[in-house]
Amino acid sequence: MSVALMWEARATEGRGEDLATWVRSQELPASPLRRETFRAPEDRVLVITWWEAPLDADLPELPEPPADLTSRPVHRWRFESMGED
Repeated sequence: MSVALMWEARATEGRGEDLATWVRSQELPASPLRRETFRAPEDRVLVITWWEAPLDADLPELPEPPADLTSRPVHRWRFESMGED
């Protein structure tokens, strides 16, 4: 079964590039099948990691960024793959 972990944070105003640099430098203790980083308006950064594991598996997740980089707590979600359409 495949599961995707989503990590999304909003940077403090003008710090979007700093947040993106910080998140891209974070290493996980295990390697996912795939890891992709996105950016969006309002200095938001999104990371999705894909794992071959059950939805409730104990998987490594990205940490909270330094408080001065974010304007709110990180949002985290888990999704189970329903296959390709």
